[in-house]
Amino acid sequence: MTDGRQARRRDGRPAEWKVALAGVATIGVGFGFARYGYGLFLPEIRAEFGLSVAEVGLVGSATYLGYLAALVLVGLLAGTVGPRLPVVAAGASAAVGMGAVAVADHPAVAVAGLVLAGTSSGWAWAPYSDAVQLLAPEERRAGLLALLPTGTAFGTAVAGVLALAARGGDWRHAWLAFAAVAVVVTLYNARLIPGTPVRPADGGRSARSGPRAFLRPEAAPLLTTALSYGLIGSVYWTFAVEAVTASGSGVDAAPLFWTLMGVAGVGGLASGRLFDRLGLRRSHTVLFAALAAAVGLLAAVPGPLPAAVPAALSAVLYGPAFMAVSGLLAVASLRLFPERPAAGFSGVVFFLGVGTVVGPAALGAVADAYGLRAAFLATAGIALLTLPMRGARRPAPSGPAEAAGERAGAVCGRS
Repeated sequence: MTDGRQARRRDGRPAEWKVALAGVATIGVGFGFARYGYGLFLPEIRAEFGLSVAEVGLVGSATYLGYLAALVLVGLLAGTVGPRLPVVAAGASAAVGMGAVAVADHPAVAVAGLVLAGTSSGWAWAPYSDAVQLLAPEERRAGLLALLPTGTAFGTAVAGVLALAARGGDWRHAWLAFAAVAVVVTLYNARLIPGTPVRPADGGRSARSGPRAFLRPEAAPLLTTALSYGLIGSVYWTFAVEAVTASGSGVDAAPLFWTLMGVAGVGGLASGRLFDRLGLRRSHTVLFAALAAAVGLLAAVPGPLPAAVPAALSAVLYGPAFMAVSGLLAVASLRLFPERPAAGFSGVVFFLGVGTVVGPAALGAVADAYGLRAAFLATAGIALLTLPMRGARRPAPSGPAEAAGERAGAVCGRS
């Protein structure tokens, strides 16, 4: 197995920085372009293919269903194949799917492309844990894994800029650009990421997984939080641009909103300091309150204030809060499942994925019947109902594995 201390390329630069670049780029393509680009270009796609709001929600849920299916496959393949195969699958599905959307002349082709592109983020997320372990020294792995989710923020900001350049009927050009970037990123990853699986030091005897590994009473608050987070995020990414566009704020309002959200999301880099200062429980409260406010502000578009005001405030609140919650889930999962961190976090991410599938379809139906404002208010209500789900305080560690989890959790603040 490749060791992080040995993983240096011929140019002398540490391989961990290369895997960081590859990971940020792949997450940017998989989430910022392939998964969330649907929401950014939703008005153009609706106009092109004549989709109703309810149909938009169903398509959004289908893209998340593809993400969930890929996530399950990655979990089944973990330990038998190296990280290269799923990472390349992520890039290939993004490139082919987004290319299909760009050239689609029928709604069925566009939907198939969107669903295929949506699987990209499911393929890409987990394998980088193995890639970082193979290519980076132990003392740098946690920092690199914390850096990777910011790819979503960067990808979102770039997508917004491309949307500004490709207005109206030129939206297909932006999707061709997305696909081209995905090809370049995939080739880079194929050359860099190892094809060797990670082998546990004990031969895998402690790597048991399955529902019983994480379905325990004390896990209920964390799993419920993940479910709610997935639902809130999927509704926001799918329908936010629709609300901003419907407000009549101008042709540039939607891409400017998207770019602002992505730039603000880079603030998620400070989530470690937030956890350290407030602890996980209070950070949970602050972040879900911010998500509730961000979604609720969209219900005020249009309203007594100019639409740009609540939309901008929503983007600035949502971007960093959304990025930080992903880190909070990872840290909380490590504290709750220190003896089986991979299996535990897989369960957390599965519940998140279920939320992403349910959200657009359910709230799309609400929007079709009562309007987008009602859907956003309902989603904000779900965020508020998640506030008490902060998790119980854990008992004192009773063994070496639990003690390790407590020490790891202390880095980001006490619960």
